[in-house]
Amino acid sequence: MPDIDNKKVSISVKTNQADKEQAAAIFDSLGLNFSTAINIFIKKSIAEGGLPFDVKDPFYSSANQDELDRRFKKIANNKGIHSHQLLDDGIAAHAS
Repeated sequence: MPDIDNKKVSISVKTNQADKEQAAAIFDSLGLNFSTAINIFIKKSIAEGGLPFDVKDPFYSSANQDELDRRFKKIANNKGIHSHQLLDDGIAAHAS
């Protein structure tokens, strides 16, 4: 029975040309080709039990949430803003 752990398989990945060129330049500066770089990513993902970095939506970052809170408070205190029904509805929804 063949040892599947050592059998090499091909994978295909689609990306845009600019990203490919930028990644190739980075990998080349590290002395890596695409295959080696992708294999490092795969091995690290396996070792981590997930992606080896955080994937986040910047909308939910603490800095953005702080800015939204600041703006809602400004609206609630009627500072530098004119009232509008949509704003009033937003304030009421945020307060509850």
